[in-house]
Amino acid sequence: MPELKRSPAWQYLQETKFVRGKVEASSRPQIAPAEPFKQYPTAEKVLLPRRWDGEKGSLWKVLQQRRSIRRYSGSPVSITDLALLLWASQGVTAQAGPYYLRTAPSAGALYPIETYVVAERVEGVMQGILHFDVRGFQLERLASGAFAGRVTAGALGQGFMARASLVFIWSAVLRRTMSKYGHRGLRYIFMDAGHICQNLVLAAEALGFAACPVAAFYDDELNEILDLDGTEETVIYMAAVGTRDVKAQD
Repeated sequence: MPELKRSPAWQYLQETKFVRGKVEASSRPQIAPAEPFKQYPTAEKVLLPRRWDGEKGSLWKVLQQRRSIRRYSGSPVSITDLALLLWASQGVTAQAGPYYLRTAPSAGALYPIETYVVAERVEGVMQGILHFDVRGFQLERLASGAFAGRVTAGALGQGFMARASLVFIWSAVLRRTMSKYGHRGLRYIFMDAGHICQNLVLAAEALGFAACPVAAFYDDELNEILDLDGTEETVIYMAAVGTRDVKAQD
């Protein structure tokens, strides 16, 4: 729709796309780096304890151990584990009137993020692209076959993507949020995606899997894989999940 295409938020998405053959040549603003930490030298210091109780597998342990891992064994994950990952990232936890509240927060409970799963090695699930139906808590098959090669190519050729058991791809339905919050809604959309991805990677760690968020990809190519128009709905984030490569950690 014309009003969406005229918005600064939509134009920003277009201007910041990665396009094959143009990434290296695209100009970047010369912005000086900032200091990695901020401190107030003259402020009073309040020392915090560095130890707290927490059993193995607890939230605190999971937070301590979470890392972006790009090496996978190639073994499959179970459909039960896939269900747990999906529920952790966007599962419904309550209903308030017309709103289906979920494990991750969303501005105005509008939930503009859609979840797609590229299943490569999932027990009980044929290879292909599936959409997560949040309300029905089920997967909807959009295409069958091996898509690891295309997804890897679309992710700037990052080879570890092809070795993952599955890849989560998140898109944004821009109107869901921007129709209420206008241009600022784009900020909320990105926040929503961050909340969801963090839930996913923590759940992956709790289940003993390896995971890695990915934001570098050719926008139009990923949209084409999912058959998205790139205007009303567009890919904004990804994450690879796989079984840990124990040998790589020895």
